[in-house]
Amino acid sequence: MHRMLVTSIYVWALLIMSGCSVFMAANQPTSKNLDLFSVGTPRDMLLAEYGLPSVSETKDGKRREIFTFKQGYSTAAKTGRAVFHGVADFFTLGLWEVVGTPTELVFQGEEMAFDVSYDENDRVDKVTVLKKK
Repeated sequence: MHRMLVTSIYVWALLIMSGCSVFMAANQPTSKNLDLFSVGTPRDMLLAEYGLPSVSETKDGKRREIFTFKQGYSTAAKTGRAVFHGVADFFTLGLWEVVGTPTELVFQGEEMAFDVSYDENDRVDKVTVLKKK
């Protein structure tokens, strides 16, 4: 009876734990198009790709904004990682989660920040990289 209880708890724990790394890999941030941080890019395109800037100000009649975001991974990379974790979970009966979940916690995208100023037509005229790995 005691052995059956321990086995049940073990199987229940594996079912609960199994899939965490799969879910985490599939929900990593997506890759952003860094080429948009170029002279001549319209402000609207930056807003569409990166959302609202974390800082926006006008100084001496010139708009300046700072965009901060996590640079993520392509859909193919995220899918590949999720499939790998799922297969590893299956073949190790869920024990892979001991390695897979901490791995996904480490690889959650790179923090990035760009300082952008615009010309009178709201097109990028200067980009300064504040944080990029």
